[in-house]
Amino acid sequence: MGSSGIIFDIKKFAVHDGPGIRTTVFLKGCPLRCAWCHNPEGIAAGPEIAVFADRCVKGCRDCLAACPRGALKKVRGIILLDRSLCDGCGACAEICSAEALRSAGRTVSVPEIMEEVARDIPFYRESGGGVTFSGGEPLAQPAFLRELLLDCRARGIHAVVDTSGHAPFSLFEELLPLVDLFLFDLKVIDDESHRRFTGVSNRLILENLEKLSCSGAPLSVRVPLIPGVNDADRDLKAMAEFRDALPGRHPLHLLPYHRGYAAKRLRLGLDAVLPDTAPPSGELQERAGKIFAGNGSTVIIGG
Repeated sequence: MGSSGIIFDIKKFAVHDGPGIRTTVFLKGCPLRCAWCHNPEGIAAGPEIAVFADRCVKGCRDCLAACPRGALKKVRGIILLDRSLCDGCGACAEICSAEALRSAGRTVSVPEIMEEVARDIPFYRESGGGVTFSGGEPLAQPAFLRELLLDCRARGIHAVVDTSGHAPFSLFEELLPLVDLFLFDLKVIDDESHRRFTGVSNRLILENLEKLSCSGAPLSVRVPLIPGVNDADRDLKAMAEFRDALPGRHPLHLLPYHRGYAAKRLRLGLDAVLPDTAPPSGELQERAGKIFAGNGSTVIIGG
């Protein structure tokens, strides 16, 4: 024991990341670059700085003095970060009392995480909840994730892994005895479109989903519903047919796209993606739900 890893958040009393009341631990690093990613601070493997320029105090220059790499400057009272120089050390965020600069990512140990998790064990027991490891992609930090899962198993805490599925299946096999439920994303069924919108092929993902279903592992399929990306009837029907052909019968969650990610991307110095995409209408959500429920399977809109 003794592994450490990098996380960017811990969310208490989560109710959309598995059954019951949960604590969701967000691990850094993801092999995908989804255009709609709601947690862009989880993509990069290492710590990074989020800039909330509107919070910056006029006349304050404490962060400039604190930065050991000279990555910060002020122009007309506006704080600017040169990310080519920044190494994410967090010195500027530590000294910024206005929280105009915040660290997205910190190194933590397994005992540190589990100490915080253990405080909510009474809520887990009462609600049938537990811990969810999300991201980013939790399988991008396999040793850290395994030790967290081992500790959960030792304490009798229900453990969920929320995954993009893009990892060697050997990692899934290693973790199978320690995971009570996988939340597995099925984003886009067409490989060319998947490459366009996520940066990677979906072949490994689809293979892993089939293998995981064959293994008998408890599994829920999660489909983000994004207008202009995967909302055409042909795409929804293709995903429904793939899900229906799996060896196991798995509930499906439709996750409606929202625009909250855009502000996060700008704070991280990333370009806005899908800027003109609106959340799916109620009519679209209902239509998609009917397509996925065509064989009588359970469909839930939301986490």
